[in-house]
Amino acid sequence: MKIINALKFFLRSASYGVMFALVLLVLIPELREKNILPWQLFTSVEKTQAPLSYAKAVRLAGPAVVNIYSEEIQVNPTYGRQPRKVTRLGSGVIMHSQGYILTNYHVVQSADLTVVVLQRGQELHAELIGYDVLTDLAVLKVQASNLPVIPQISTLISQVGDVVLAIGNPLNLGQTVTQGIVSATGQSGLSTSYLQFLQMDAAINEGNSGGALINSNGELVGINSRKFTQANPNLNIQGIFFAVPYQLARTIMLKIIEHGRVVRGWLGVEANDSVTNLKGFIIGAVTPESPAMKAGLQSGDVVYQIDDIRLQNAKQGLDVVAEASPGSVLNFMVSRDNQQLTLPVTIVEVPK
Repeated sequence: MKIINALKFFLRSASYGVMFALVLLVLIPELREKNILPWQLFTSVEKTQAPLSYAKAVRLAGPAVVNIYSEEIQVNPTYGRQPRKVTRLGSGVIMHSQGYILTNYHVVQSADLTVVVLQRGQELHAELIGYDVLTDLAVLKVQASNLPVIPQISTLISQVGDVVLAIGNPLNLGQTVTQGIVSATGQSGLSTSYLQFLQMDAAINEGNSGGALINSNGELVGINSRKFTQANPNLNIQGIFFAVPYQLARTIMLKIIEHGRVVRGWLGVEANDSVTNLKGFIIGAVTPESPAMKAGLQSGDVVYQIDDIRLQNAKQGLDVVAEASPGSVLNFMVSRDNQQLTLPVTIVEVPK
């Protein structure tokens, strides 16, 4: 009798357990989707969080970063001395499947022979298509197929605090990755000076020049250029390095491919940010015989619009001029003595 009662109790308890499990499966869909057993809800399982890694970004961008070796034959003017071969070390970035590579101009300057080495070990002779001294950029071309191309986003804009990775071949040690953040944003227009480039603290050493600066998604942020140098050797400056912003580097590359050089428009004025109610720039000095003087622009004029572009500062206005083709006419909207004037200006190329 006791055995029968015990058996009835066991069966009743089991049926209650099955009913409870069914209720949980109905009320908590995650149990069905993730194949979780009901009793596992009441056991604490400690999960190990995956470590932060940029391996995927490096896998995407790394193959498109090449090693560059440029050789220059220097002839010694001293009688009887043999010419000597000087080899420069640098890096480059494959920007297009047709073989166009961006690098720094100082890496290939005066080179008699330039060799590009892919990460898969293939060596290719490179032709210098053109260069731009102001941005220290040069475009090379190699004859090859199935080249890895760096990931690019045409609308990418860097911000202070972005995590960046610098990829290159420092000191000929092989492809190396350094990590940092963007500490100051650069400009992206053709009127940019060197000190307005991206500033970051990812280490750049000899051989890194011309390599890729990428974000954590593996997308190109800029072309590594060089580190900050100070005339005073007693100052130990660390963590200040520069890169050419991607959008500017791409603009320079396209102009070099099209023209063999960078053609910049010129206005011929000294410009300062406007402090009046009108945003734009105030004209200071006007260069004699410049497009500005010939168009009637005067010192003290406030330029607030060029064609249909409403200006925010002097930098934007000078970029519009620099990126205009020589011979094109731009309509300058200016404020002079409380009068609004429209002056057409014929842009010319920057004087050499």
